[in-house]
Amino acid sequence: MTVRVLVCDDHPVVRAGITALLATDEGIEVVGEAATGEEIVRLAAEVPADLVLMDLQLGGGDGVVHGPEATRRIRAGGASAPNVLVLTNYDSDADVVTAIESGAAGYLLKDTPPDQLLDGIRRAAAGETALSPDVTAMLMKRMRTPAVSLSVRELEVVEAVADGLSNSQIAGRLFVSESTVKTHLAHVFDKLGARSRTDAVAKAREAGLIRG
Repeated sequence: MTVRVLVCDDHPVVRAGITALLATDEGIEVVGEAATGEEIVRLAAEVPADLVLMDLQLGGGDGVVHGPEATRRIRAGGASAPNVLVLTNYDSDADVVTAIESGAAGYLLKDTPPDQLLDGIRRAAAGETALSPDVTAMLMKRMRTPAVSLSVRELEVVEAVADGLSNSQIAGRLFVSESTVKTHLAHVFDKLGARSRTDAVAKAREAGLIRG
């Protein structure tokens, strides 16, 4: 059977390259492309597809629907919703855990060899797990040494702090109240033993929880 794929990436050149690669496989058909989270969610609801190949970070600014949130919305579509395979440059704990817990069937890095990407697409479309070796190793390490464990939302908050966002800006990005952000930050400080926002970011990076 032909695997019908929707491609979501905010860089036109990257999107074109991915589409060209998939066109070399007779068993894979690109049935749509999107540059934003909002657009891919709409396409996934309107165009019959087996898989969404999803970039993780889609543009910038407050209120942008990035890959994890788009994945959650797509997978909320029920039994007919396509599976999602993340294809990204980012491999931090925060990115991987957030994507997987959002419902992604797999997580591959953009330096994945073409044959492995094509195989991952088939496996993810069939509902199987498809992970890059580096991602698998990271998840195994996290399971074996869970000394510091932040929830998905806590990871998102500390990532936003690392991006220089204020509490009100973080609330806007995550669609939560400012008081909720403060609560998550308090938990982050407690778990990391941090005394300030800067200290929390530094310790999260040192623990490999967010991008360095």
